[in-house]
Amino acid sequence: MDTLTPIVTPTPEPHGPFAALRRVFPTGEVIRFLLVGASNTLFSYALYAACVRFYGHLMPTHGQPLIADIASITSKPIGITVAFLGYKHFVFRTHGNYLKEWLRCFAVYGVSTPVELVILPVATKLFLLTALTHPYAPYLAGIVNSVVIASYSYFAHKKFSFRR
Repeated sequence: MDTLTPIVTPTPEPHGPFAALRRVFPTGEVIRFLLVGASNTLFSYALYAACVRFYGHLMPTHGQPLIADIASITSKPIGITVAFLGYKHFVFRTHGNYLKEWLRCFAVYGVSTPVELVILPVATKLFLLTALTHPYAPYLAGIVNSVVIASYSYFAHKKFSFRR
């Protein structure tokens, strides 16, 4: 045996009751996804809230559910682009394919747009029913929407946007 050749032992596959979960959720990748996702959510939500305020002043006679939808539609392309850059460089660490992966990110979030266009006005109307949440209705609806969308995006990005 050559003494200069290193002995490579294969990394054992995870086993035990949570083995399937460990294979589906690689630890480092999931932690990076959660960190980048949290910062993306904060950025996107701040952008959405700024748009709600802007459109609220621009169109004061229109209803808050409509303003929530318009704010979401106009802030979404910037939020998706920022999310794409974070996921590409810090989470999934892919190289090249910028346009292809960017368009796939838009596809992932595009699938959720019809759902958002229902969640936002419905949640806004529900929050308008309570005096305590009435002034913050479209903002609270945005938080509900963010939680729903974030819950499916990891798998969609892993399996579609940034698949290797």
